[in-house]
Amino acid sequence: MRSNKDERSWTRLIDEICEGRWISPLNGKVFPAAPYDSIVIKESLRGEEAALVTDLGFKPPFVVISDQNTHKAMGERVAKALANVGPVTEVILDHPHADMANVRELSKKIEGFSSVVAVGSGTVNDLTKYATFQDGRRYMVFGTAGSMNGYTSSTASITLDSGLKVSLPAQVPAGFFVDLEVCASAPSYLNAAGFGDCLCRSVAQIDWWMSHRLLGSVYYHDPYILEIPDEIELMERAEGIASGDIEAVGYLFRVLTLCGLGISFTGISNHGSMGEHQISHYIDCFARDAHPGSLHGQQVGVATLTMARIQSHFLSSETAPKIGPTELDLDGMIMRMGKEVATQCHEEISKKAFNSQQADEFNMKIESIWPELRQQCLDISIPVEKLEQKLRAAKGSCTSEEMGLPTKVYREAVCHGHEMRNRFSFADIADGAGVLKEIAAMEV
Repeated sequence: MRSNKDERSWTRLIDEICEGRWISPLNGKVFPAAPYDSIVIKESLRGEEAALVTDLGFKPPFVVISDQNTHKAMGERVAKALANVGPVTEVILDHPHADMANVRELSKKIEGFSSVVAVGSGTVNDLTKYATFQDGRRYMVFGTAGSMNGYTSSTASITLDSGLKVSLPAQVPAGFFVDLEVCASAPSYLNAAGFGDCLCRSVAQIDWWMSHRLLGSVYYHDPYILEIPDEIELMERAEGIASGDIEAVGYLFRVLTLCGLGISFTGISNHGSMGEHQISHYIDCFARDAHPGSLHGQQVGVATLTMARIQSHFLSSETAPKIGPTELDLDGMIMRMGKEVATQCHEEISKKAFNSQQADEFNMKIESIWPELRQQCLDISIPVEKLEQKLRAAKGSCTSEEMGLPTKVYREAVCHGHEMRNRFSFADIADGAGVLKEIAAMEV
């Protein structure tokens, strides 16, 4: 179904941000221009591919990077369009993974090309983004599905040689181009995964706000001011994600893009990545042979529902949570993660661990502000029933079983995902209160 939305308005707010014209309604602050030369979202880009590339100063010879699926979706079309301008080399990746081994391999294949064009979503984009970042080359990306919010992010999700998946500093694309007809015709589970990635906003915001109030973590409202109005529009169109409705997919890309642009203001990804993402990262790192090949966004969608239930466990009570000293189990971590990764994660969780005195101080503080903090978090929250309803309407996975991940593996991720990095969430509170395993045992 075609969109009734004026094509020029798909990027109206995005253009303001990129050009440094957006003014925060919170304080009247004018933010510097975001580091993107061009972001174009239109119903169709057919016939415009070469101009979009060359208008940004990219000159032949070109190298176009895709994988087997994205080559068919749009990579071949982009390469043919650029061939009218000059020599084109195509690099078609064979079932790639976003890890350092593939980064090194891709770096060799694109060596000597100054004009690098990626065609694809998560893995293709992250590999190209990080490989070009290593030597300072610009790149641009044509999206092929709304499967994740990393298109406009200045970080890349890469698995290290140790097996630990991390967000590494990288660069933003000089150009980000979306043909909505192409993306709306992508397999529905891809756009449903992107919807799952968007769905986490409320639980991530609750985690981040709680951490700010209790631990003094830095916090910014601005990314949410940008994102939430379009999130409301997207949620109303959840069924359209499943049916390939162009307007629904357009709002999906706006939310994904605005979330990524938020990092330009904050320099960190906390506004869209807290406890729920740690569960997803744990699955990617440690599910091993049990990993069903589920997408990042699929996992985040399921983990969002879990985190909403964890948060509700505490927010439904007028009595403040009470935690004990953090029990660090390095031996257990080594058994689950391997020595090298466990050592890295142990260093991360140690930064947010509490000794007896710190736990007592935390309990005193949370008790003193709980009525206010609880209400603030409830004001942010979206009931888990509504989150699940919208995710199902988009045909997204709502349980680990629906993803094809063994329940035992998922419950382990819920219990230990918070060990992955130094971001304090309600999963840490649940662990400190001794109820995390009990809650995890109810997850399917």
